[in-house]
Amino acid sequence: MTDMTGKARLIERNGVLGPTIERPIPQPRAGELLLKIHATSLNFHDLVGIDGGIRGLPVPRVPCSDASATVLTVGDGITKFAVGDAVIPNFFLNWKSGPVARDVMSPVLGDQVDGALQTHLCLKAASVVRAPAGLNHDEIATLGCAALTAWRSVVVEAQVQPGQTVVLQGTGGVSLAALAFAKMLGARVILTSSSDEKLARAKQLGADVLINYRATPDWPAAVMAATGGEGAHLVVEVGGGETLAHAIKATRLGGHISVIGVLSGYQAASFPLAMVMSKNLTVRGITVGSAANLDAMCRAIELNGYRPVIDQVFDLDHAHEAVAAMKQQKHFGKIVIRIA
Repeated sequence: MTDMTGKARLIERNGVLGPTIERPIPQPRAGELLLKIHATSLNFHDLVGIDGGIRGLPVPRVPCSDASATVLTVGDGITKFAVGDAVIPNFFLNWKSGPVARDVMSPVLGDQVDGALQTHLCLKAASVVRAPAGLNHDEIATLGCAALTAWRSVVVEAQVQPGQTVVLQGTGGVSLAALAFAKMLGARVILTSSSDEKLARAKQLGADVLINYRATPDWPAAVMAATGGEGAHLVVEVGGGETLAHAIKATRLGGHISVIGVLSGYQAASFPLAMVMSKNLTVRGITVGSAANLDAMCRAIELNGYRPVIDQVFDLDHAHEAVAAMKQQKHFGKIVIRIA
């Protein structure tokens, strides 16, 4: 390797990203890969972490969990990967496969350990999977958190079938990835947004029924009308406390709700328990997924030719501007930061 130092940006204190700095490039130990990071993308989780909303995390540290990377050096004992391979780190570095368990929930890339807002990173080979062919680095960088959350919600947990109805909220990274995966499975998609412009763009991506929830505050009634009074098989719930009750009302008998976000805040949810019981609903919290889930998703993306939707691209020196843009919540799709 010719370069002896790489670049990084660290959280200096809660809410503040420091300037771009140089620091030594790490060397992989046995079982590890040295990765060159080409791009990362921002998730709501990253914003919360940067602002100090997750207790117990070290400061200073390098944030961001998403990454598109290339293998630069292969540590001893690794046969699965070679120099030049395009890879994606998993959000949960120790969650290889199987059901969620306490011992796989930590560390998270960018939380307990330095993340992807830097040019070089050493990780265990078991913590990464091959990236799907046919995508560029900006697109690959959107997959590790938002897309995997959508995949686990739609494919793994709800097991959506052809002809079923899926309700998606908004046009962020999770919702647009869930739109793509639901359409891959032959499902009908109802999408809500407060913006007619964003609804029109979602229609171009395959959304079947569009609901402006500002013009139609009782959007569960609109979902019921669009489904002949039955309701949706799956609602991917990103809003949190203010919208969970609506999601329950919009779901059909025996339906599934994937609770994956709290964009409206952490306040206590209005929870119509009797309706959950009478409808026999499954309400399942989703926090990203395993490396096995990530690998399966990447193979499906490769076979189906899915291209993630990117709203804006920033460079490393302007990463703080990317964070500010994310906080405005005006984006359609993902906000990417190019590293290399």
